Amino acid sequence: MLHLKKLSKDFAGKPLFTELNWHLKKGERVGLVGENGAGKSTLMRIIAGEVESTSGEIQIARGGTVGYLPQDGIVAKGQPLFAEVMTALSALQEIEREIAELTTRLEHEPHDAPGHDQLLDRFGQLQEEFRLKGGYSMESEVGNVLSGLGFSPADWEKECGEFSGGWQMRIALAKLLLKKPNVLLLDEPTNHLDIEARNWLEGYLQSYPYSVMLVSHDRFFLDQVCSRIAEVWNHAISDYHCNYSRYLVVREERVSALRDAKRRQDEEIEKIEDFISRFRYKTDKAPLVQSRIKQLEKIERIVIPPERKRIRFSFPVPPKSGKTVLELAGVSKAYGSNVVLDGIDLTVESGERIALVGHNGAGKSTLMRVLAGGGVTGGTMQTGHNVIFDYFAQDQAQELDSSRSAYDELLADSPFDMVPQLRDILGAFLFSGDDIHKKVAVLSGGERNRLALAKLLLRPSNLLLMDEPTNHLDLYSKEVLLEALKQFPGTVVFVSHDRHFIDGLATRVVEVGGGKLESFYGDYEYYLEKTAGQGAVAAGQDGAGRLPANRAEEKKGGPPAAADLHPLESRLSRQQQREEDKQRQKEERARERRLAELETRIGAKEEELAELESAMGSPDFFSNVEAARAAGELHASLTAEIAALYQAWEGI
Repeated sequence: MLHLKKLSKDFAGKPLFTELNWHLKKGERVGLVGENGAGKSTLMRIIAGEVESTSGEIQIARGGTVGYLPQDGIVAKGQPLFAEVMTALSALQEIEREIAELTTRLEHEPHDAPGHDQLLDRFGQLQEEFRLKGGYSMESEVGNVLSGLGFSPADWEKECGEFSGGWQMRIALAKLLLKKPNVLLLDEPTNHLDIEARNWLEGYLQSYPYSVMLVSHDRFFLDQVCSRIAEVWNHAISDYHCNYSRYLVVREERVSALRDAKRRQDEEIEKIEDFISRFRYKTDKAPLVQSRIKQLEKIERIVIPPERKRIRFSFPVPPKSGKTVLELAGVSKAYGSNVVLDGIDLTVESGERIALVGHNGAGKSTLMRVLAGGGVTGGTMQTGHNVIFDYFAQDQAQELDSSRSAYDELLADSPFDMVPQLRDILGAFLFSGDDIHKKVAVLSGGERNRLALAKLLLRPSNLLLMDEPTNHLDLYSKEVLLEALKQFPGTVVFVSHDRHFIDGLATRVVEVGGGKLESFYGDYEYYLEKTAGQGAVAAGQDGAGRLPANRAEEKKGGPPAAADLHPLESRLSRQQQREEDKQRQKEERARERRLAELETRIGAKEEELAELESAMGSPDFFSNVEAARAAGELHASLTAEIAALYQAWEGI
């Protein structure tokens, strides 16, 4: 479908990638990964024809089409949303118009008129083509795509210019998906999507009939969609025929093997060079020296690519807070007549990691601002003993002073005793050397977000309120932030659309919608299990904000919904559910420990087997018959033991 032949691209004489040879087959879904600045977006733009390569060529199958969605910068206006998205099906609309014209002509022309048969043939061909290309269901398909991307039917007749930047990118994505190009190029398609829209897009791309190449900083999305990972690294492209999680493991194994091979090669080269230097001037050794020199010249030197830069940090150890960190009772928040939160109750306890979820506009950011002391319309909010909070807003990076340098921006908010550590903090967030003197105005979105996160390290807080902290962070930076938050001893309340991030951090999920909250004591997978097949919180609530029986959390055949019980029974039911949740989490932790133990044992046995096989590969190993027999028995025993361990691992 797509073939890159010796493709190179230079910027100001510096190579971005050199002589890439790469092939994309029909139906493949490839995740393009690499560090920021490695050239992922540039490669996509070259394939899309928006940027010229320095050398090489791109071959696309005859009749093939390429569709490209950039990260931003697309704006549609001038007509209603539905009509704008329908323009993606202009070829079908043209066929429909021609069918309508032919229908009118056939109605008025006698059946024996000259050319009548040709008109009938053309009419039949167009009808068949229209049917095969899905013309009779195109309005339905447009509606499905718009709904999947989060547009409600009430939005369909809105003028496109009324939609903000994030929604503009959804319009562009909808049009591109409907065009169904043979090669679909998506650069960060999830940037402006909430979880519901991401889930829908995952399913759509999984069944996409043609080839897909995408860049994404959403690990879960890559795992769900892609069966092949192409890594742009060190001016080259490497293929891994697996999903992203497996790629991380295989890549580390590949780099480790490369380091071992480099070490062995260096040792061999050192021996050859030592031989040459010792016998260079001895006449009787001249043929041997020349032989070694030729041998040295023929060696293809292994080059180890530079180590990736990544954020390495941990949050300052905060003072301990009381058991109850925050308590909301009957809290309401309204903007004019728009009631976003309606009499909600919420208790946040020390050590919790609470993920706020819900569709765009449900009130997650409003709740975060309330928790940060943003004021309420009604009700009360109590802060616990010794609670010190820090708030990372969704647009926190926009709050930076663009006239300052990165160092000065940190210095402006730094306590006196932290000033000596500012350079270390900036270095941890990849601002090194002259980078610390860059003006905030020239920093990229990812750099701004990293600088805003760095400011959280200036003062020890025991409550972190974080609204979309992973925006603009690459996959590696997200992983390090996730690990730092896991080790953080305080309390975290956060909003994120990254499912891997939520699943890795959340101990409780709070669904926001319809002005109400609903808590699920478990991780994100547990929340999905409990809400499978159910609508949003806003749907089907009674006046007290309770959910009817068909919205209950239990599985089919379980106990009645808490809303249908006497208050005492309801309290007992919730207590029972918490106990069950805690037991489930305990069992899950035990399972993870058992898996870790087995993986450690497997690793040790495989290492022992590898050492034995290395020894058995020695030419003189089998000269000792007794030792060889014992080694054979040990090899068989280790192989059987490893197989048994793997079987136990798979059974957990």
